[in-house]
Amino acid sequence: MDDPTSLLLRVAESRDKAALAALFTYFAPRVKSMMLKLGAGDALAEDLVQETFVSVWRKAALYSSQRGAASTWIFTIARNLRIDQLRRQSNKPYEDLESLELASDAPLGSALVEQRQVIDRVTLALKNLPAEQQDVVRLSFIHDMPHAQIAESLGVPLGTVKSRLRLAYGRLRPLLEDLQ
Repeated sequence: MDDPTSLLLRVAESRDKAALAALFTYFAPRVKSMMLKLGAGDALAEDLVQETFVSVWRKAALYSSQRGAASTWIFTIARNLRIDQLRRQSNKPYEDLESLELASDAPLGSALVEQRQVIDRVTLALKNLPAEQQDVVRLSFIHDMPHAQIAESLGVPLGTVKSRLRLAYGRLRPLLEDLQ
């Protein structure tokens, strides 16, 4: 076989079909192998090989040996055809929303039971705390209030709020540590 660059130049300059056939004979198996590695099935890989050499025939005049080897140019055309094919494939029609079934966001029955059991245990554990510790825990976690605002609403210093929370954690930890 002649040099691929000279064959490609013959296709470009004189529309030499024998030169294109020689390029096809040499590169077609390699291009097909590349397509298979890029995830194309056997039939699609063969179609893409055909499209590659149709493009080589049409665009041969655009080839410049100063910009790279003929093989690089041919494999670039093949790769771009595969990318175009994947883009066309991804434009799937929309599904009819009437027939589409969506999973419910509602928790399962067993999850609701477990959640209820956790709430009951936390409520019982909170009842074991002194009233002032219960107040700061409820305001902090249930009402999501910052410590400074809790101090202001209860009329106690900020340090007292933090101290009560720390004491409450100390009492709740042994009662609820298995829930973590």
